[in-house]
Amino acid sequence: MMNSLKLDSVDHSFGKKQILSNVNFTCNTGEILAIFGRNGSGKSTLLKILFGNLKPNKIALYINNNKIEKISTKNKLIAYLPQIPFLPKDLTVRRIIPMYFSDGATQDKIFYSPLINKIETQKIGTLSLGEQKYLEFLLIINLNHPFILLDEPFTMLEPLYIESVKDILTSRKNDKGIIITDHYYRDVFEIANKKMIIKDGISHEILNLGELSSYGYTPLKNKSNTEN
Repeated sequence: MMNSLKLDSVDHSFGKKQILSNVNFTCNTGEILAIFGRNGSGKSTLLKILFGNLKPNKIALYINNNKIEKISTKNKLIAYLPQIPFLPKDLTVRRIIPMYFSDGATQDKIFYSPLINKIETQKIGTLSLGEQKYLEFLLIINLNHPFILLDEPFTMLEPLYIESVKDILTSRKNDKGIIITDHYYRDVFEIANKKMIIKDGISHEILNLGELSSYGYTPLKNKSNTEN
């Protein structure tokens, strides 16, 4: 079954500063939508709004053509990986995984993922930021929610695990709609079906890397993969 998430419009400001004013897109099952934009452009704000952590001034959001009158974290439709770590630091990896998944097959999928079986006895607080980020990503991407929001999933990851995340996203998009924002723009561009950039509160469709430069996101002559 194909699921569809459609944002017709969203309006949000912090005090007198307008952050989002004319942002719209559609993300269907089978698609990875990349959202680019400079720091402060409203990318993270948009994801928090879609998840229900932040109430906007106005929004018109539809899932499977049904207007969502009240966005709630309890509806099991949208899962969200924030930038800030969220797992309890005093629990071990081995204890965390069953808290998210009761079925053995999904637990095993995570336990035997690259890296995880090597750290399963460690407490979350002893993990590196990259290890914790990768574990959080695996927990979120394996949820049954049809839509997944990922806020900078590549940040703090070693190159080997960036490739693992890209492979997992490519395989899981068949049954999910994935919305991702990250400054590792070349890696994101490689896996995304659809791309857009937010500039001055307005969304613009992006078709190639050159357009990122034309919107002032990054000069292509700079080879850095983490341009801010």
